[in-house]
Amino acid sequence: MTRVRYFADLSGPQVAERLTDRSILVQPLGAIEQHGPHLPLSTDSVVATAVAEAAVAQVGDELDVWLLPTLEYTKSNEHAWSPGTVWLSATTLLAVLNDLGRCLATTPAKRLVFLNGHGGNSALLNVANRELRLQHGLMTFLTHPGVPADQGGLSPAAELGMGVHGGTDETSLMLHLAPHLVDMSKAERRVPEALALNQYVRFGGRVSFGWMSNDFFPDGYIGDPTAANSELGAQLFDGAVRGFCEALREIAVFDFGRPAAGPVGGGSDGPAAGYA
Repeated sequence: MTRVRYFADLSGPQVAERLTDRSILVQPLGAIEQHGPHLPLSTDSVVATAVAEAAVAQVGDELDVWLLPTLEYTKSNEHAWSPGTVWLSATTLLAVLNDLGRCLATTPAKRLVFLNGHGGNSALLNVANRELRLQHGLMTFLTHPGVPADQGGLSPAAELGMGVHGGTDETSLMLHLAPHLVDMSKAERRVPEALALNQYVRFGGRVSFGWMSNDFFPDGYIGDPTAANSELGAQLFDGAVRGFCEALREIAVFDFGRPAAGPVGGGSDGPAAGYA
């Protein structure tokens, strides 16, 4: 493992000297939002930052990857009801992302990857991907440490596919990454059993719906953190890092469907697991 290549540690002249049109810029996005009484506001930021740092440390030199500072204030208005949640409107965040793209387009790098740790950002980031492509000519990509359950990802069977916020997997990751910030004495099962019976209108179903996190339970988390443990968290983290490294290898040679000249870097031992 090599050191993390932090973009912000470069000097101005070094940006022009060390970056090329094959360089990859990674922008982690987290959130500062309530995660129930058992997890800190910083949960999404902690996970996104840790996965990004570990992956860039592994493949940064190989693929010329540079890590941007984590964007922690994002679109968390599904948690706006809770004191402590700090959120930007969709309009503001889209403007911030456009400004970011405008600035990064002045560097030699042409590939920008959003590593998004907060599911509430996903739809807007897909919009930003195309806007930044159109307005600034960047090649843009969106990935997650683990696909959220309400966006087609998996959650443990005991959560009935409803583990979308502060449940088993997210709590396990925090027990692995920052156990001092987790209070398992306050963790309880919070699974909307009735919603899980629906065929279409449910998390991960074909019919999406607008929701606030306290629509289901007043303490605002949705899942079963009581089943969480640090060993599972370590497995999920390793899978997330491995998956992101493999994604970066494909991003490095991606050219809108045109065949690549050949593989970049090492291969994979098999499919990577995410955490959601």
